[in-house]
Amino acid sequence: MKLAIGCDEAAYELKQLLKQHVEAAGHEVTDFGTFDAKPVLYPDIAFAVAEQVAAGAHERGLLLCGTGIGMAISANKVKGIRAAQCHDTYSAERASRSNDAQIITIGARVVGPELAKAIVDAWLKSTFDGGRSQPKVDMIQSYESGGRA
Repeated sequence: MKLAIGCDEAAYELKQLLKQHVEAAGHEVTDFGTFDAKPVLYPDIAFAVAEQVAAGAHERGLLLCGTGIGMAISANKVKGIRAAQCHDTYSAERASRSNDAQIITIGARVVGPELAKAIVDAWLKSTFDGGRSQPKVDMIQSYESGGRA
């Protein structure tokens, strides 16, 4: 799978670890920064990753910051993106299976490295079920495009 990854300075070390982890599992990863622990404006990185995913250049995106909250809020501003903040494996699986989330966000200050790996693995192994969730995702997309819910 082709993944886009990005982080702010709070999650730089976790990004490096997860990047190595998903590459070792055979995934192609493009890193959108940050590339050191110097402070950055995380929305710039979230927008870059989300735009790549929305354009189809990458199948999925992984965004990391201190809590995962800011990255999720920012990524969800990009049309066509469904980003889900995940702090456990069940939520990561459901983000994909029920909500067709193309991006997940993780907080480096609230999730340890081994759990972060498990969260990413659960998400990458899951695919959208469609079924009873499809009308809900369709409604979200319609509303985002200016339609009524």
